[in-house]
Amino acid sequence: MSGVRFRASSGEQALGAGVAETVLQVVAAANHRVKITELCVTFKGVLATDTPVNCKIFRQTGAGTSAAATVVKENDADDETLQTTARNAFSSEPATDDALIDEFLVHPQTGMKQFFPLSQEIPVKGGNRVGVKCTAAQAQTVVVSLAGDE
Repeated sequence: MSGVRFRASSGEQALGAGVAETVLQVVAAANHRVKITELCVTFKGVLATDTPVNCKIFRQTGAGTSAAATVVKENDADDETLQTTARNAFSSEPATDDALIDEFLVHPQTGMKQFFPLSQEIPVKGGNRVGVKCTAAQAQTVVVSLAGDE
């Protein structure tokens, strides 16, 4: 890994009530390992009585049907081309959630940012995927971003 920092964002995504939906998936390039160092989840909720949203980070083997999400370098001075890609706007969920990495309950009037400390980052092997899936009891709007190093 050369230490090129990246950030992938889902953009605003609508969550249906009671439906588990992959909001953002980061895909490491073939033979190119990455480390996820940060997760950010925010909502546009307006009701204090809404139920907290269950947000999970999974290793995913499936791609589902989705669109390309925005991935940017955090430092324009880095000359290397990013190899990491990301997916969002899933119309068909990835077929398999292999391993649950972490799980959070987040109230939809707020958000959360989780930093993974040195040596506790989420490793993603070359060609593999990590996805963030949210389940909301009431319809919500969410934005998810994942940052890391490749």
